This record gives sequence, C-alpha cells and structure tokens, in this order.
Amino acid sequence: MSLQAMEKTLDLLQIEAETAFAQAKNSQDLYQQKVNYLGKQGKLTEEMKKMAGLGPQEKPLFGKKINEVKQKLELVYAGVESSLAENELSKKLETDKIDLTLPAAGSDIGAPHPVQKTIRDMFEIMSRLGYSLELGPLIEKEQYNFEALNIPADHPARDMQDTFFVEGAVLRTHTSPIWARAIERKVFPLKIISTGPVFRVDSDVSHLPHFHQFECVYIGKKASMGDLKGTISFFMREFFGAQTQTRFRPSFFPFTEPSAEVDCTCPMCKGKGCPVCKNSGWIEVGGSGLVHPNVFTQAGVDPEEWQGFAFGFGMERMAMIRYGIPDIRLLPENDLQFLKQFAGVGL
Repeated sequence: MSLQAMEKTLDLLQIEAETAFAQAKNSQDLYQQKVNYLGKQGKLTEEMKKMAGLGPQEKPLFGKKINEVKQKLELVYAGVESSLAENELSKKLETDKIDLTLPAAGSDIGAPHPVQKTIRDMFEIMSRLGYSLELGPLIEKEQYNFEALNIPADHPARDMQDTFFVEGAVLRTHTSPIWARAIERKVFPLKIISTGPVFRVDSDVSHLPHFHQFECVYIGKKASMGDLKGTISFFMREFFGAQTQTRFRPSFFPFTEPSAEVDCTCPMCKGKGCPVCKNSGWIEVGGSGLVHPNVFTQAGVDPEEWQGFAFGFGMERMAMIRYGIPDIRLLPENDLQFLKQFAGVGL
C-alpha cells in the first residue's frame, strides 16, 4: 500500500473516531471508544504497524501523520469527556437534591468493603489448611520482582508499558516476590499466603492500575499437580459453594512449570450458562503451577530436594465474580449507592 493510501486511511479513521466520540452516551461509553481507537490494541495502533512496510524516506512522514491524528483525537476526546462530565454532574445534582426541611435520617452502620470481605474469607479458608500470612515491600527490587522468579531481562512483563519503574526499583507487579524472599530464607516446609496491593500500567472495565493479589505457596519434600488441584478444588468449594467444580487448562507462567489456568463453574448460574460467564458455564479465576526449578536455584535451594506449588487470584476479580459486580472500576470509587448494594445491608 502506498503512503498516500495509508494517509487517506488515517484521515478516514480520524473521522470515524471523532464520530464515535461524539455519539458516546456517557463517560463509560466514551472511554470504551477511546480504548477501541487509541488503546494499546486499538485501531490507530494497528495502523502504526503498517509503518514497517514503508521505505526509509516515507516512515518519518507516516509517523508524523500518525502523531497528528492521535493528537487531534485526544483533543476531541478531552472536549467530549468534559462535556459529558458536566452533563452527568448536572443530572446527578438534579436527582440528588436534599430537602433540608425533612427530619434527619438515622446514622448508617458500616460494613466491610467487598474486597475486604473477599480477602478476609479467603484467608480464613486457607488458614484452616495451615497457611500463614506474609507481607512484603510495595517498592520492590527488580531482582525479586523478576529475576528471582525466572523472568529474564527480555521478558515482555518487564516492558515499561506494563511496569511502574521508580528510580532503579519497581512498584511490584505481583505478590510473588514475597514468596521468592521466603524461599530464600530456606526454612522448610513452607505454607504461606502472600497478599497485598500490586501495580500495573493497565485500566479498563476488568483491569485496574492498582489492585490486590492473593497467592498461596507450599514448599515441601514432595509436591505434585494432584496436591495443587486438590488444594484449589477445596478452596473453590469453600469460597463459592459446595457444588462448585474446578477445571485446569495448560498455560505458561515463568515461575511455574507445568502451569495451568484455573476455571470454576459460574457462581451466578451454577454452570448452566448466563451473561456473566458468556453462557459457557465457566469463569477463569486465576493461575497456578508447580514452582519452577529455576526459582529454587536462584534462591540457592536444591530443586531435587525441595518441590512446591503456587496459585493466585486477583482480589477484585474474585469479588466481582462472587457478588456479580459488572465493572471493576466501581470497587475503588467509594460510591455509597454501590457500597450499600454490595458491601452489606445498612452501610
């Protein structure tokens, strides 16, 4: 395709995106359109990939055109976003009026946040199996966040678009560094829960840049996929209900081998199929696997002598599944109407 044709395609894409922004019904719809056109996997990004087929003299011209279109779309997005925000605020002020002549309402009684309830209940289940809680630093050394977990320097997870770097360190991207440090202490057998906030450069209806993880790790003389599956299946039945079934799908994680994604029957429809599980009857809940021998070697532990398994979940995702919450971004907003519905009666 010629440079002229590619530039014409960009002009048409700009018009299409501006129209989509202008037709957005609310802020959430507008943000989704921004993801569709300006996101990491959006339409503009797809057009950028075509630059590879251009000659050395055409690439700078096409790159300039791409930047111009992106800047114009960002300005249009900002204008529509501001307008929608004003309209939504006006509507909220209109519907949330307070009649000061009415008698005062009684004091509300607090209730745990859905994420707090989820963490508390998950810890209670695993503590019955002998697991203890262990915490770690939020600002982590790259050694523990990556190398100690068999994530080499060229792994995509270390790219700037995924990780917040802080003066030679990182905001931890997962809670796995906690158990990497624990293995390094060489006090076995080991049964710990590593939990707490983690940080990634990501944000949409199912992802937050700041969320919470919950990982369970066992290290002993013997550990098998059977042990792992039995532990997870027990947990799922205790957390979602006695009829919950669990399945495992082969996957890849740098710090476990073999690795598996964990699914459970949908708590909403009990596996029959519904909009929450996209009519499949199953919902993906987390990852798992046997601890990779390289993780032991990095910590100075003999992988022939010690074995282990690990599995983990995102707390916000588990709360969404358990309580039927439609958008993960509702969880950190502290909206009283939302909290009254999902955090308990009387908040």
